[in-house]
Amino acid sequence: MIDTPISNDFSTNHLHRLDLSGSGEQDSLPKNLLCFSHLRWDFVYQRPQHLLTRFSDIAAVYFLEEPIFGKTDVPYLTFSQRLPDLWVCVPHLADGLTKDEVNAQLRELIRVFFVNKKLDEFIFWYYTPMALEFSSHLSPGLTVYDCMDELSAFKFAPEKLKSLEKNLLNKADIVFTGGHSLFESKKNLHPNIHPFPSSIDKKHFGQARKQNCEPADQACIKGPKIGFYGVIDERFDIELIREIATQRPDWNIVLIGPVVKIDPKTLPQGSNIHYLGSKSYAQLPAYLSGWDVAMVPFLLNESTRFISPTKTPEYLCAGKPVVSTAIRDVVYPYGKSKLVSIGKNGSEFVKAIAYWLQMNDKKDWLGSVDKFLLTNSWDLTCADMTDYMSSAYRNRKVVAMPKHKVSKLQSEQ
Repeated sequence: MIDTPISNDFSTNHLHRLDLSGSGEQDSLPKNLLCFSHLRWDFVYQRPQHLLTRFSDIAAVYFLEEPIFGKTDVPYLTFSQRLPDLWVCVPHLADGLTKDEVNAQLRELIRVFFVNKKLDEFIFWYYTPMALEFSSHLSPGLTVYDCMDELSAFKFAPEKLKSLEKNLLNKADIVFTGGHSLFESKKNLHPNIHPFPSSIDKKHFGQARKQNCEPADQACIKGPKIGFYGVIDERFDIELIREIATQRPDWNIVLIGPVVKIDPKTLPQGSNIHYLGSKSYAQLPAYLSGWDVAMVPFLLNESTRFISPTKTPEYLCAGKPVVSTAIRDVVYPYGKSKLVSIGKNGSEFVKAIAYWLQMNDKKDWLGSVDKFLLTNSWDLTCADMTDYMSSAYRNRKVVAMPKHKVSKLQSEQ
């Protein structure tokens, strides 16, 4: 890790890379990408990490996190290199700053970052509209808004988020959404918007089908295991978990992930409820290998209205039956295709889980799952996004070209 104020050491000239669409055009896209994120790279491995690790094959990727506050007299950035062409960048600012002071210092750090760099050689990739407060004055080669969630519906959402998102939609050259329901809600807000639901890393999660290699903290749990991994927050249906555990004390509820934005004391407790804490992305297939059924136990509220849980296709790729609440992007297409069971309450969850536990031969179901997931992968998603971005970039360059002056010959005619 480099732990110094921003320097010009990161203005390296990068070699030409083929774009993911395979066209090989050198000017198909800018060769640098700066991502503005509200999520920490090391928090939970999800959509941003899947996409940006792949984009780092064709561009130098800088993942800019929200600032960390502490005792420092001078604002600075730390750079942590995670891949040959991917850096995680974290601003460090002093405690006690006002919001305006924070944004002023972030603007200055961004200014220094771009010393000896050309803005038009960068893609700006936004996950949070709040980043416009310190970046709206900049005009990169291409601006992308990857709207993975309806952030304004989340707990503790900033008041200005909706107005800033409107500004970002006006500024963006292209918009992607994290699911079809989110696309439907925003499709009339931008002329170049495309839905890209959650994808999967088949090789990674397919490991769970090949061998049962449970880690020690799960292997010691005896009896049927009903599992969930992900962030346990305001979207998580606490009472549903409590009801399932109460109705079937012979089943084990395995919950993996950090507890965020809710009081841990409100979580249901019981001898058959097991909180195993956060696990790395690399560890997930091993835990999945020991589950009998997987769950998507989310509440139906404003914060889940437009979500497209990445874990749904990941569970299926691992060969695990899934029981979910009626999240729209799970019902369509997984529920309607009979790949996933949908439960509206604890009793329906228990009935659906029991159905899967009693099914000895899942060959036909797995065949349908694999057929459905055949064209579902982060590699294909990234390639399709690259095609759309390349087209938007070419169109932007055409529009930006100055009009040719009338030639002397024409003026004389």
